[in-house]
Amino acid sequence: MRLVIARCQVDYAGRLTAHLPMANRLLLVKADGSLSVHSDDRAYKPLNWMTPPCWLTEELGTWTVQNKAGEKLVITIEEILHDAKHELGVEPGLVKDGVEAHLQELLAEHITTLGAGWTLVRREYPTAIGPVDILCRDAAGTSVAVEIKRRGDIDGVEQLTRYLELLNRDSLLAPVRGIFAAQIIKPQARVLAEDRGIRCVSLDYDTLRGIEPDEFRLF
Repeated sequence: MRLVIARCQVDYAGRLTAHLPMANRLLLVKADGSLSVHSDDRAYKPLNWMTPPCWLTEELGTWTVQNKAGEKLVITIEEILHDAKHELGVEPGLVKDGVEAHLQELLAEHITTLGAGWTLVRREYPTAIGPVDILCRDAAGTSVAVEIKRRGDIDGVEQLTRYLELLNRDSLLAPVRGIFAAQIIKPQARVLAEDRGIRCVSLDYDTLRGIEPDEFRLF
């Protein structure tokens, strides 16, 4: 991982345009090729970013990050205040809480909850950036990657998007569709997922366990 603190401006050109005026910012370059631009607020959220697959071209005073869709992030650097690289090693992956892990186990056991004729390929299907919760096939034999959360937010959608980008490079699996499954899916996450062609599924923990709910519900 490379951490660069620089006085810079950032211009994005793609499906829309965006401009960040000259200021001190943190540029975070990860081993997977992604780059994100951070300020000293907004907690963990970047001001702008480019997800892999993408590539960085460095010239004097200018960094250009481009992806295969032709989108560009152009960073004009006035001064570099700090530049350091660190090897973080292999990521062991997120340890899920009991409910989330159990949801994965139950959905794998009852994969036809997602559709008639669906079959399980395996749980914790490995990718270069960590395992996707479930890989399965629909009734037509199309590969489907399922990411499971207790509470589904935008970060979960971004995580599944990265998995799909990698899985779709495998000619034996592609095309791979995505399902974002959670007990509660936030509206913003649902909008982002559907915009990316990812299906959202709300999971009922009690129903998956075979326990009838205490009251009648429409959904």
